[in-house]
Amino acid sequence: MPAASSSPIDPAICHLLAAVEGVGGDHATVVSVLAGVADPRARRGVRHRLVTILGLAVCAVLAGARSFTAIAEWAADADEVTLAELGAAGVVPCESTIRRTLQRLDADDFDRRAGTWAQQRTMPPPGRRRLVAVDGKTLRGSASGADPGRHLLAALDHAHGVVLGQADVQAKTNEIPMLPVLLDRIELSGAIVTADAMHAQREHARYLVAQRGAHYILTVKGTQPSLHAQLKALPWRDVPVTSDTCDRGHGRRERRTLKVTAVAAGLAFPHAAQAIQIVRRRRSLTSSKWSTETVYAITSLTAAQASPTQLAAALHGHWAIEDRLHWVRDVTYGEDHSQVRTASGPRVMATLRNLAITILRLAGATSITAALRHHSRRPSRPLQTITTT
Repeated sequence: MPAASSSPIDPAICHLLAAVEGVGGDHATVVSVLAGVADPRARRGVRHRLVTILGLAVCAVLAGARSFTAIAEWAADADEVTLAELGAAGVVPCESTIRRTLQRLDADDFDRRAGTWAQQRTMPPPGRRRLVAVDGKTLRGSASGADPGRHLLAALDHAHGVVLGQADVQAKTNEIPMLPVLLDRIELSGAIVTADAMHAQREHARYLVAQRGAHYILTVKGTQPSLHAQLKALPWRDVPVTSDTCDRGHGRRERRTLKVTAVAAGLAFPHAAQAIQIVRRRRSLTSSKWSTETVYAITSLTAAQASPTQLAAALHGHWAIEDRLHWVRDVTYGEDHSQVRTASGPRVMATLRNLAITILRLAGATSITAALRHHSRRPSRPLQTITTT
């Protein structure tokens, strides 16, 4: 039997949907997004609607749950009013029901719906460009035997720190062919896409500018030896420093200087307009020794379209994906220690974490760790957050 949507929906969920639509106005709500996810189960014998299971899972992850077991424990401890609002009055889904259902979920559909909702909630105002950082992450805990673990490619909005999309990088390929697959789901007209050296590909440059009407800022390293050599050979000594910034965090201090110069067509990289040199000096707060790294980047943005200060901010915003997404999932949610390995389970749990981070950022949270503690102290708080965000 083909997968059905999670309808017909429990009357309590219908009431909840009506309530949040009144609060949400024109934009879709988290609950309405969950209600649209296809149910992989045969209808016969289903006790708990998929929207109920997903609602419980999102609320539990907002409270810090890291596993299927923790989701089931949160549901078992939730008060009757919260459970009734989520459509789980009476018998609460057990761990095996939650685990088996989420492992069978169409993870690609779940990612697409969550990403589309995040895009709709963060549309830039007229005259402003969206900045999208693309980067991959391996779920190390999902490794088994010769399998190195599931690898996911994500797109993060610089300004809001929300996840706009995620794609599964299959074991027999790498991130390069998956970039268009991921970005095809995101409205990119006029946007700026930042990516690391793996994606400094001519095909990607053509795809972004010619096909999607976007711009790129791509880091260039030794993986593109010819392009890297050309950038390194530019007369940087004659180019003035246009940006000098300092940062402090995660036990280290970093200073970055940036130079920008226009490039001629002879660079032979599609749509290239400017080259960038970034010199990064770092030291541990417990040491006086500095390390220095010189990084190059290339962009399709002209000097009239982006100032050196804006380019520096975009590059810094890209590197921040490590702090704002990967670090949160690894440290706050313990993702690399997760032992979820079966079927769609690893990716679905990653999507739940992404969705929780997105919800909390849209709700105004400045510290995800503090926000999880806040939501863990009272079961009604996650429900309140998903109905008002």
